[in-house]
Amino acid sequence: MKGMGRNEADVVHTICQPYGNVLRIVIFKKNGVQAMVEFDGIDPATRAREGLQGADIYSGCCTLRIEYAKPTKLNVYKNDAESWDFTNPNVGMKEPQNTGGNGGGGSSRPPLLQEPRGFGGGMNGQMGGPRGSGGLFNSPMPDSGLMGGGQGQGGPFMGGAGGPGGASLSAMGQPQPGLPQQGAVLMVYGLNKDKMNADRIFNLLCLYGNIVRIKFLKTKEGCAMVQMGDALAVERAVANLNNTTFFGCKMQLGYSKQAFLADVQQPYDLPDGTPSFKDYMGNKNNRFINPEMASKNRIQPPSKILHFFNTPPGLDEDTLKQVFMEGDVIEPKSIKLFPSKTERSSSGLLEFSNISEALEALVVGNHAPIPNPNSKFPFIMKLCFSSSRHIPNKMAE
Repeated sequence: MKGMGRNEADVVHTICQPYGNVLRIVIFKKNGVQAMVEFDGIDPATRAREGLQGADIYSGCCTLRIEYAKPTKLNVYKNDAESWDFTNPNVGMKEPQNTGGNGGGGSSRPPLLQEPRGFGGGMNGQMGGPRGSGGLFNSPMPDSGLMGGGQGQGGPFMGGAGGPGGASLSAMGQPQPGLPQQGAVLMVYGLNKDKMNADRIFNLLCLYGNIVRIKFLKTKEGCAMVQMGDALAVERAVANLNNTTFFGCKMQLGYSKQAFLADVQQPYDLPDGTPSFKDYMGNKNNRFINPEMASKNRIQPPSKILHFFNTPPGLDEDTLKQVFMEGDVIEPKSIKLFPSKTERSSSGLLEFSNISEALEALVVGNHAPIPNPNSKFPFIMKLCFSSSRHIPNKMAE
């Protein structure tokens, strides 16, 4: 990897670890700053190469170039800021180090992130933070080479081909000694097993961050695990969706100890016939794929009013209602089409009787194809929760 600027082994480990188990890291200064990362197998190295290629570590800078290395094993003679052997924490130490000072959980390394101060940056343009875009992390802190606020974002971490940008970050604040850092895998309990599948979970959780993989657990009915784009996306999902009720079940969300979800080669079939595991890396319906897309998102808690967009121009109410009828959910009681600012698409609001009905409509109707009268390719309708309390009788022109 090249062009990383002022980074340390902690930074490299943080951005690589979501793709697999990192064994050793060596950083050296040759034509800039480069690093070699040894994984425990070829598959995680391949995932890391595909996911990190071209990503920015910091907003607008430190663009990564990933290449396969010739050595099959790295030699680490000392655990410090420029090299680390994660299989042997005592490399280069004359005697065990105490846990005081910078490290946590027995490590002598400084904590990776400062305490998060909101969800600013490119994750969404409304949650505080002066920037509407970002790299894998915010700009470096002025007095250190470590990372700033902790917003995992930018490049493929924002969706498409990436994995979680902050899978080892503590989204609840600065890591504490002896406590594991929070990952980017979300536990989902209490799902209606006959109504929910991977795509429907994606349709709901994509409002709060990118989705990497979703896996239903065969041994726990109505339970799934979701690898999201970063730890803060998990935190937002928990904060906004925990204990919501839809399809007659109360969904509960929690944090998983796993850093990532491995591929499932032979998933079993859910009751509706769809696979129990799906990989969403590269899925264009992820909404935080790049800073520009991320800045357009508005993080809202569930409400009985949905905002719809990316629908055909001249859309009528009957076409909208048909989407929900086909999905076997209650259709909206009120529909308001916004005055079109362009002839390329349409948008508006959908009002339901309660939040549960709106949730059901969103998991069914989000990303539903709407026929395009001017092309053989349909529009993919997108839904999100609206901040409106009710649909006004007149919309501003």
